[in-house]
Amino acid sequence: MKKVIIRCLIFLIGGILVGNHLYKNINPKILNVFKEQDKFYCLQQGVYSSKDSMQKETRDISPKLVLEKDNMYYVYLAITSNLDNAEKLKKFYEEDGVSSYLKEIKVESEEFINNVKEFDILIENTNRKNEVYTIEEVVLSNYEKKLEN
Repeated sequence: MKKVIIRCLIFLIGGILVGNHLYKNINPKILNVFKEQDKFYCLQQGVYSSKDSMQKETRDISPKLVLEKDNMYYVYLAITSNLDNAEKLKKFYEEDGVSSYLKEIKVESEEFINNVKEFDILIENTNRKNEVYTIEEVVLSNYEKKLEN
């Protein structure tokens, strides 16, 4: 009976040591597989059932991203990972007479996530509407390119 208990303890301690060694030496990129997707906020202007109505209603809005899905046209004004920035953008568009609402999305692309977070820093540090719009124009363009890949 003592031999069985001793063997179990040896196997248990050996398993702990091997597991600890493997965990410490694992590639960090492998751990990202289990990472929860980052949350992002889209400022969505609306959804249209026809391209003509969408173009007519949004002709004076810039920047914007239009995505077609299931014969519907979704119009996005901004994408950010920072809720305060999303509220700032929403306020700017409201000042311009454009109604919108926040929509939470998930993003998996590490490159896009890093880009948006860097652009968020720029948005945080300015209150100039034209600068914020220019930054968001780049973000929306990057998002569209990400979707094409």
